[in-house]
Amino acid sequence: MIKYDFCDIMLNLCVALRSLFPMSGQGLLLSNGERWSRHRRLLTPAFHFDILKNYVVVFNHSTDIMHAKWRRLVAAGQKRLDMFDQISLMTLDSLLKCTFSYDSQCQEKSSEYITAIYELSTLVVKRQHYPPHHWDWLYWRSANGQRFRKACSVVHGFTTDIIQKRRTQLLHQGATKSQCVSEPGTRKKVTDFIDVLLLSKDEDGNSLTDDEIKAEADTFMFEGHDTTASGISWVLYNLAAHPKYQERCRDEIDSLLKGRETEEIQWDDLTNLPFTTMCIKESLRLHPPVVALSRQYTKDMPVPGGRTIPKGTISLLSIYGTHHNSEIWPNPEVYDPMRFDPEKSKGRSSYAFIPFSAGPRNCIGQNFAMAEMRVAIALTLRRFRVSLSGQNVRRLYTLILRAEGGLLLDIEPHNPTGPATPT
Repeated sequence: MIKYDFCDIMLNLCVALRSLFPMSGQGLLLSNGERWSRHRRLLTPAFHFDILKNYVVVFNHSTDIMHAKWRRLVAAGQKRLDMFDQISLMTLDSLLKCTFSYDSQCQEKSSEYITAIYELSTLVVKRQHYPPHHWDWLYWRSANGQRFRKACSVVHGFTTDIIQKRRTQLLHQGATKSQCVSEPGTRKKVTDFIDVLLLSKDEDGNSLTDDEIKAEADTFMFEGHDTTASGISWVLYNLAAHPKYQERCRDEIDSLLKGRETEEIQWDDLTNLPFTTMCIKESLRLHPPVVALSRQYTKDMPVPGGRTIPKGTISLLSIYGTHHNSEIWPNPEVYDPMRFDPEKSKGRSSYAFIPFSAGPRNCIGQNFAMAEMRVAIALTLRRFRVSLSGQNVRRLYTLILRAEGGLLLDIEPHNPTGPATPT
């Protein structure tokens, strides 16, 4: 019997995703082998619960800004909003604060960096849908290829500038007493992603280079922005389609916040939202932000039956297909949060629900994403009722799962009983 170490095979991402390399470099998404293993070890502390709990205040604040904008829009007579447009700005706002301690005010105004981030996201999808541009030699000579390079230059310049300034601050102030600032005269309140990467050392005492830190920061921005926005948007859609579940979530949230002076969700609150979390997970099952993964074998791999998958083979895993497999999930097209009741989840394979992938190359930021989703959903349901707009929603499969023409929902301010007010 052949015993094969799956981790040792270290499957690469599909060659098709390597078109992202100019944007995100050799971060965790696109690296493999020993480079991937080393970076994964060094990045793991950045997602420890002791770090993540400090980000909850950021999630609250970014969501507060979004909701203040929603109230202004409703007051002006605009109650129908595209969830993707609104929420992607909020998640980008949170990521910039958690990654760089940078308050971009992107939910209120645009900037060269914000424009470049959206430009890159758009161009990646356009390239994906136009096969001739899959060849680098043709793409870089096209108008879109030149726009891509220009946007990359803006994003990389922004990241490089912050890394260099932060490294200088660490040298001047001492690594253990860093009090970097995000804005002139404003001290940072939390340790951000860049801090952790600058201070990390491997078992040989070697730190990450500036280029390696830039690759990981840009990867985090790319991976954590639209994916989380997609997840939150589809949760709100599913709750709008099922008002009884929406009301049950709202009751749970109102009960949690009852008697408090503010509507701030605390880190410890996240484990006290069991039904809301079940609704989030069921939405991630029904509408996974990333619908498929692909890997390339770097070694020949023996499999049962005396066969071998040859080196270089590209393997495709359909997350969407797994989540809609009727042998695993009865009535898979039905939105049923009770599937994730702890009693019903007993005995279910850990590979049946894989919105963040699984195994050694699972999403390193999944706890970050789940925390942000729970905060955003809880505060949104506390303050607003969401309902369907009558739009015929059709799934749009791009790098992430979207809806054709956007995901339009009607919102109505909800005034809960009690003294709690936004922070």
